Amino acid sequence: MRWPLANPEFSASSSAAFSEGASKASDTVASSKGFCFPFGSPFGPHFAAAAILLASAALLSACGNHAEEAPAVRAVRTVVLTDGGGALQREFSADIRARTESRLSFRVGGKVTQRAVELGQRVKAGQLLAQVDPQDLRLGADAARAALSAAEAQAAQASADLTRFKELRAKGFISEAELERHTTAERAAQASLRQARAQAGVQLNQAGYASLTAGAPGVITSVDVEPGQVVGAGQPVLTLAQDGPRDVVFAVPEDMGPTVRALIGKPAGIQVRRWGTADLAPAKVREVAAATDNLTRTLLVKADIGDLQTELGQTAAVLVRTPTRVQGGIQLPLHALAQREGHSVVWVLDGQSMTVKPQPVVTGDVVGNVVLVAQGLQPGQEIVTAGVHVLTPGQKVKRYVEPGLGERPAVPPAGASNASAATPSRS
Repeated sequence: MRWPLANPEFSASSSAAFSEGASKASDTVASSKGFCFPFGSPFGPHFAAAAILLASAALLSACGNHAEEAPAVRAVRTVVLTDGGGALQREFSADIRARTESRLSFRVGGKVTQRAVELGQRVKAGQLLAQVDPQDLRLGADAARAALSAAEAQAAQASADLTRFKELRAKGFISEAELERHTTAERAAQASLRQARAQAGVQLNQAGYASLTAGAPGVITSVDVEPGQVVGAGQPVLTLAQDGPRDVVFAVPEDMGPTVRALIGKPAGIQVRRWGTADLAPAKVREVAAATDNLTRTLLVKADIGDLQTELGQTAAVLVRTPTRVQGGIQLPLHALAQREGHSVVWVLDGQSMTVKPQPVVTGDVVGNVVLVAQGLQPGQEIVTAGVHVLTPGQKVKRYVEPGLGERPAVPPAGASNASAATPSRS
């Protein structure tokens, strides 16, 4: 019995079987892992040798496709220290708010019968926002009108009586004391008339206060009342963000109070980046809280964004440059610090070879996300501030490039002032 011709496409295991059979050169059986070839079969020694060569070439080709790839060069953020210590760029979360934001309330109490606006709705000046039941207020106005009519009648009567009694006194029919009593009564009637007239005006105004209207055009940013709810006078029910200038509002740690206050009124004192964009826009600090918040212990800061096109309530990031060199050392971001062999180190970048090495440092206080480095750093060193947890000594790196920004030198120009700020590397 002769074996049928085999398929010319051999697997690696079949090629190994043919090699073994060829090496045995048996004139009766060539066997390998379950395959048997009788003598005289078309799968002779020469055929097996050719199969071995083909399989070896295929294996070598496959190995060539899996050659080791060069490791990727990791990108890092850096900051350069100058003789003056440099500057550290700190980022804070912020939001866009209206310069004037009013919490509206009724000037009288009552049951709310209508709310004419919704959250986020744009309104015009004088537009009706909400209304309370005016029935009791109208009754009060009617009562005031009635009291005013009565006071007017009494005043008119007192004036007429006084005129007659003056004539009687001129003829000697009454005494001077009697005339004085009627004069006093007429004055009291006139005073009561003025009082009634003022009271009527108040009641009429109260009736008008039943309708809450917008004092300026803007957007409703909060709603705190629903129809059927009973509210008191002065209880906030709506918040209106008026059209006009916009501010970026953020909070800073209390230790940054002097730094931020020094920026008040300075054009481009800070930079603002809107959420979802890489563009930076200048802003001018116009207000810093005098005292810290009782809960967060932070200072509220408001900055004018000028003509920057933003949406009300939009999230933004504020970039503030603070000096790195302070009394007692140099300030660096806490994430620039690493632990190596039980010691605190920072990674120093060699700008020529673009490699990093660990630099032992002595640290001081930690305030928020900033650490004070007391010893170990020198002016001119370029410090890695992000990506330190994956670095090894001598590793090649590249400076991180922020999208949309051109290349910037990692080291300040030689002509720069000694007190110039360190430049965070973006090249």
